Amino acid sequence: MSDTIFRARGLTKTYVSGEVEVRALAGVDLDIASGEMIVLLGPSGSGKSTLLNIMGGLDRATSGTLFFKDRNLTELDEQALTFYRRDHIGFVFQFYNLVPSLTAFENVALVTEISKAPMLPEEALTLVGLKDRMDHFPAQLSGGEQQRVAIARAIAKRPEVLLCDEPTGALDSKTGIKVIEALLSVNEQLGTTTAIITHNAAIQSVADRVLHFADGRISAVQKNETRGKAAEVTW
Repeated sequence: MSDTIFRARGLTKTYVSGEVEVRALAGVDLDIASGEMIVLLGPSGSGKSTLLNIMGGLDRATSGTLFFKDRNLTELDEQALTFYRRDHIGFVFQFYNLVPSLTAFENVALVTEISKAPMLPEEALTLVGLKDRMDHFPAQLSGGEQQRVAIARAIAKRPEVLLCDEPTGALDSKTGIKVIEALLSVNEQLGTTTAIITHNAAIQSVADRVLHFADGRISAVQKNETRGKAAEVTW
């Protein structure tokens, strides 16, 4: 984890609705190393999701700079951001967004068909512990299994970065732990830089660093010298 993959300096984001301005980010400075596992903690409205969306090329900063390796994301046009998302970023959200008429295998295959050097769908599903469930439709899978299909879909294109916004937010503790185990496997086996937004402070034990957010800023950074295991997470 020696190479810096993200470097933010003075990053701000202001949303304007009529005469009302909401400052979602208020000057964020941040370096993230390649292969690092990051957890972002903080109350709703503290800026976590805004930062993740800008890192993923889904939103633009109002001011400041954000570099992905040597590329200044704040200067890219929409087409370049589309290619950036396609080639480098995997997304996992709270809601799975699976196609209900397709099997787990077929949901993952949708991504591999448009990627440059993808995994085989069965390889991605095996990595998240769903080798025996790949022919099942979403309605035949539990919530935790559906989320792991979503993770498999995100990693099948071999992204360098995996951005996860409340991936266990709709799950109970038992299935949530399995989702965290899947994310840890991806991080450890593929070296994928991983950022996880959560309201569950217990998840912070699996991270290399925990970023605490408040009022659009990083209020504190906690470094874990020894990362825990998903099985040690308590809800």
